Amino acid sequence: MSTHPSRPSYAAVLRVPHARRTFTAALTARLSYGTVSLAVLLSVTRATGSWAVSGLVLSLFGATTVLLMPLRAALIDAHGPRRALLPMSVLYGALLTVLAVLTWRPGAPAAAVAGAAALAGCCAPPLGPVMRALWSELVPDRALLQRAYSLDGVAEELLFVSGPAVVGGLMAFAPPAAGILLSAALNTAGTCALVTSPAMTAPRPAARGERRPARVRGLLPPVAVALGVGLALSSVELLVMAFVTERSYDPALVPWVLGALSAGSALGGLANGALRWRTTARARLYRFAAALGVTLAAAALAPTLWTLTGVMALAGAFVAPALTTAYLLADESATEATRTRAGAWVNMAVNTGSSGGAAVMGLLIGRVPLEVCFLLAGSVAVLPAVVARRTLRDAPAVLSGARRSA
Repeated sequence: MSTHPSRPSYAAVLRVPHARRTFTAALTARLSYGTVSLAVLLSVTRATGSWAVSGLVLSLFGATTVLLMPLRAALIDAHGPRRALLPMSVLYGALLTVLAVLTWRPGAPAAAVAGAAALAGCCAPPLGPVMRALWSELVPDRALLQRAYSLDGVAEELLFVSGPAVVGGLMAFAPPAAGILLSAALNTAGTCALVTSPAMTAPRPAARGERRPARVRGLLPPVAVALGVGLALSSVELLVMAFVTERSYDPALVPWVLGALSAGSALGGLANGALRWRTTARARLYRFAAALGVTLAAAALAPTLWTLTGVMALAGAFVAPALTTAYLLADESATEATRTRAGAWVNMAVNTGSSGGAAVMGLLIGRVPLEVCFLLAGSVAVLPAVVARRTLRDAPAVLSGARRSA
């Protein structure tokens, strides 16, 4: 790899016509996903008095949000974001409002709360995939598009870091259910601004309509790597807590270790977008996954918490590049009629991995040595990429169908 002296800056991305307004609107709406999970957890716990009920409600909400994302993205590809996105957001906001009303005071019926949360998740608009599809339309230059995707990924990560802090500040003077109302308002207001952006004035190619939805091809590598990253990251959160407990450190230090992971991811994402790579996106994808896995496995050798913090920062440097490259490769593999869906599959893989990894690692911690758990976390970051690469090598015909149409 090498840098290019005339390579445009990140500011050049925001100087693209309509990019700043569109990106700001999308980030406003996407902030709701950074606030809603904690708000739902706290408000349901307060209203029902049961952690078991709140865990079930949050699981239902997360499952319908994540697993139905490709279906909602397909509706957007079929009908265009202007026609499909706003109704989704309005329904999502309305159902979150119902959930907030139900949980405003103690004594809420658990069944009604669970139903409202599950239905709200069914309607959650896939704003990340929509924005990445818009970047592909706004930024025709592939080198600048890589930078746009890196900027988008880093901004999204910061939203998920700052979202809980926003809910915490709101709870200083309002009940937790107010955080659900805030999430509904952010999503609806941001989506309204997004669909009225001049970037959406032209009809989307996908909206001109095929009777049967086009198939999405060539997604195995990016989806596999995204799944592995999600599995590894959710495992790491538990492993850091277990490391702190086992070595008798102050549990208050855990957020700082995880913060180092996030900081490393942000810096790695910005660096990834700033470099002109000579290798293909597919080759970079496998290398980022391998580097992440090796670094997480090396955490098994960390003698102190401070060493572990440094290893986590280094591991984070490969997270955002891996995910950004996965989205970029999905976009390269997609046609105009499947672009939003392609990004949604990658997004779903990350979130599915995040849910599954924590569940499995929670069963392993305490039953096998912590060093082995770190090795397993590194392995799950690499193994899906290895399987995908071997599968494609054994089936070259798949590659021919993965090329983007002219």
